[in-house]
Amino acid sequence: MNELKTDGANRVISVLGSINMDLVTEVPHLPKPGETVLGRRFDRYPGGKGANQAVAAARLGAQVAFYGKIGTDPFAEEILNSLAENGIDVSAVEREEGQSTGIASIWVSEDAENVIAYTPGANAYVDLAYIDRILPTIASSDVLLLQLEIPLATIDHLLRRLPPTQPQVILDPAPAQDLSSVFLERVDVLTPNKGELFALAGEHDLEAAAHKLLELGVRHVVCKAGEDGAYLFKHDGMRQFAAFGVAPIDTTAAGDAFNGALGWALDDFSLPDAIRWANAAGALATTTRGAQPSLPTLAEVEKFKLTSEKR
Repeated sequence: MNELKTDGANRVISVLGSINMDLVTEVPHLPKPGETVLGRRFDRYPGGKGANQAVAAARLGAQVAFYGKIGTDPFAEEILNSLAENGIDVSAVEREEGQSTGIASIWVSEDAENVIAYTPGANAYVDLAYIDRILPTIASSDVLLLQLEIPLATIDHLLRRLPPTQPQVILDPAPAQDLSSVFLERVDVLTPNKGELFALAGEHDLEAAAHKLLELGVRHVVCKAGEDGAYLFKHDGMRQFAAFGVAPIDTTAAGDAFNGALGWALDDFSLPDAIRWANAAGALATTTRGAQPSLPTLAEVEKFKLTSEKR
């Protein structure tokens, strides 16, 4: 097990992205078109890929600042308070008058698979003017986590205006979209899952798809591959990292746990070692229901990682 260092304690992770309320229904199986399925349980949890990744990093001990927008509905304060309770700086989050907070309707089957319908609400109003207001503080951070639940034009604008080397940029291309308009040369690590990688590249071979994205300017591609662990692709080769064995209950925020842990670990570790930490956090997240409730603490990840590596 890699020992933690303390020299990154004051480093800052910035997260720009979505804030949602997740409305989660458990079903025996995912419904087919036109089919009605009897739900077994309903819960609501603060979520959104951006907010989830911020909480994931904060629970591991990172100093996190979150950037995004909420609406004027009753969910807004609940979600904002949840972020603050996790020690996240939300001072730059803005309220979009007349809009709802983002909503994700999630169906989770008994075999832990899920489908999600996403309504952006205020997330769609994270615009270029907002980026110009927050750019100085984001540019001074050490790591920046991005996802695709806010407008692509906003992400492109930010990437083009960032300093050339700071912060390190991790882009989670979910939900998968055409990235041809995005300044990928400023992305240090792109983290698709297998389906997203194939969709982004228009290829169905893992290595060919990853190299197609590398050719577009991305510096590293880290593919989240579930039970196959994760793959790191660089121009000079590929490396696979084994998965941690768990019995999954709900995979909803596993990718967000992975990305938050990756951002946290890059403060102190090399990219290969950071991927191992991210694999552990992502695996643990599948063992608890809900998005943010499933995100593990540093003590939990350390214990799980140590126990697993001794087997």
